[in-house]
Amino acid sequence: MGHPTNLQLIEAVRLFLKEAEAALPGRLGFHARVAGNALAIVARDLEADPDAAEAAALQPFGGVAGVCAGLRAGTLAPEDPALLAAIRAAVLARLAVDNPRYATFARLRDRPVA
Repeated sequence: MGHPTNLQLIEAVRLFLKEAEAALPGRLGFHARVAGNALAIVARDLEADPDAAEAAALQPFGGVAGVCAGLRAGTLAPEDPALLAAIRAAVLARLAVDNPRYATFARLRDRPVA
């Protein structure tokens, strides 16, 4: 039998805070909710690893630095469909961590790339 994973520990504390927030008065309850939301963001970040998703999406263009340098030098066109798709994938990976329930995020995630 192993020890709990980091994600399991975060989830346990998040659930405790959710339960405690109802019993805490005003400001303390609010801070418990904020802390629980922060832990949910950390858990999604650990699970989704948006840095790796961004690196993978932009790797064909030399990563973030390569994209910036290519755009500055004019060797990459900002309207290049492959570049736009890679940037879109990188941005969506980051937005999924912040709050995947945002209606705009869901529309962008589900909309086909033009």
